[in-house]
Order: sequence, then C-alpha cells, then structure tokens
Amino acid sequence: MGNNIETGTKAKPFLKWAGGKGQLTRAFVGFYPAELKDNKVENYYEPFVGGGAVFFDIAQRYKINSAFLSDVNEELILSYKVIQRDVDSLVGQLYKLKCRYEKLDVDGQKEFYYSTRHDFNLNKSRFNFKRYSKEWIPRAAQILFLNRTCFNGLFRFNSKGEFNVPQGRYKKPRILDEPNLLGTSALLQGVQIGLCDFREVEKVAGENSFVYFDPPYRPISKTSGFTSYSKCRFGDDEQIELSRVFHRLNEKGAKLMLSNSDPKNTDKTDGFFDELYGKFNIFRVPAKRAINSDASKRQEINEIVVTNYKLSS
Repeated sequence: MGNNIETGTKAKPFLKWAGGKGQLTRAFVGFYPAELKDNKVENYYEPFVGGGAVFFDIAQRYKINSAFLSDVNEELILSYKVIQRDVDSLVGQLYKLKCRYEKLDVDGQKEFYYSTRHDFNLNKSRFNFKRYSKEWIPRAAQILFLNRTCFNGLFRFNSKGEFNVPQGRYKKPRILDEPNLLGTSALLQGVQIGLCDFREVEKVAGENSFVYFDPPYRPISKTSGFTSYSKCRFGDDEQIELSRVFHRLNEKGAKLMLSNSDPKNTDKTDGFFDELYGKFNIFRVPAKRAINSDASKRQEINEIVVTNYKLSS
C-alpha cells in the first residue's frame, strides 16, 4: 500500500470518536520511528483502531507493505469492512437516510433517531458479525447515521452491547460524506481488518513491525471515565496486561508506540504509567481534551506517549 488515493481526496476518520487522535497527528509525526520515515517498516499494526486517525496519517505519509487494523468492537470492525468492500452500496444507503432525516421537522427527526437506535439495538442479538454478508451494509449505514446525529459523536455501548447515546442537537449534521468514504475505501484496499483482542498482536508482530497502541484512556477524573466504547470494559487490570504485551513485543524487536491519558493532570503523585513503562521513553504531549463539563473551564492537558525507541532528531 502506498501514499496515493485513487479519488484524489485525502482520507480522514469517517467516525466521530471519543479520544480520537485527529488533533494530535501533526504532533505524533515527531514520535514515529525513524525506520517508518525511511520506509524500513514492513508491517503496521493498530490493535485499538478506533477512529483510525493515526493509521490514516501513516498510510498517506509513508510506504508500508502491509497493515493490520483490529478492535474488539463488533460494530466498528463491521463499518471498516463494509467501507472496504461495498462503499458504493453504503453511500446509497446513507443517502436514503440523509434524505429521510432532512425532510423531517425537529420532532420528526427526534422520533426518527430513536426509532433507528431502537431497531439497531433490537437486531443485534440475531446479527451475524462473523460472516460478511449484504446485511452488513444497512447496519453500517445505521452506525454512521447514529454517530453523526447522536450527542457529541459518542460511540458508546452499555454492558448489554446496546448503543445508548441520546440524540445530539445539530441543525445540519453531515450524515453523508461521500468523497471521504470513497477515499477511505481506496486506502483500505489490501489492509487486513480483524475483530480481536489486543493480545493477538503479540502472535504476529516482530522485527520490521511498528505497533501503535491507543487503548481506552485511563480516566483522569471521576467525571471523565469513558472506558466503555464497547461492552468490554478496560480498567487498570487491562492497562497492566497491555504493558506486559508491550514489554514482550519489545523483546521481539518490534517498534512500539503507545498513547494514554496522563494521570498527573489531576494528581501529581499518580505515577501509574511512569511505573508501568519506566524502562521506556515517556513523553507528555499537550492536547485539548474536555476534563470539565463546563466548556468555558476546559483547559489544555497532557497526554502520555511511550516509545521503545529513541526519537530521530
């Protein structure tokens, strides 16, 4: 895979994503391994792909032989695969949803949103996420529609795996971004996309591999704990297990980069990540994140970036 996108359009994440790295990709360029910039990385792995901002950035900047994107979120992986395989049909489905939604008044749009969300959750129990079929296309359209019209673009599920985000207040949400979907589909050709746990990457990554870990962030305050973008929670035990995978992959010679929240934003004595990754390089990067429900009081905070390699000058 290379830097060219057939549509001529620069692709970007197609989903709004809590903790997405869109605003940080420019800063992240300085943290990528020199081997990536020198076209010496053969395989790229992203086990918590989420919105995929870092993948989109890397795939359009550098030449890599293969990429493997994975996540435990069934709906997310479904969306990636539909865009990869059947983007034209998906665009058609989204166009229909867009037209229906925009013809309605405010009350009608509210009813349509919650009716779509209800159908989406109702069908989950009998949906086959393991075998690709044409049934995946309308479900992917529902996912993108809900993501674009829900509150704050959250992609959140409860313990039952049900999407539970209320409707957002948008006058003209961009339900269909056809040029970006076409560009994304072109970029995803030849990419392996898998529904699996982050531990699986340990079986395949090694020398000449670059692995970027972007797990659900550790909450930095009692009100910012967003660790359930899927029905699988990701707490301190999982963060610790991830650090063990990081250590073992380091022994295999893979180039590794990880990002997370910085607990020291709110508690200067909290060295959770400093202890887990003490033998590696830890950097603190300024980022604009909402750590206060009052928008006027939101401040720039630090995020952590960990690498197992020295940065090139």
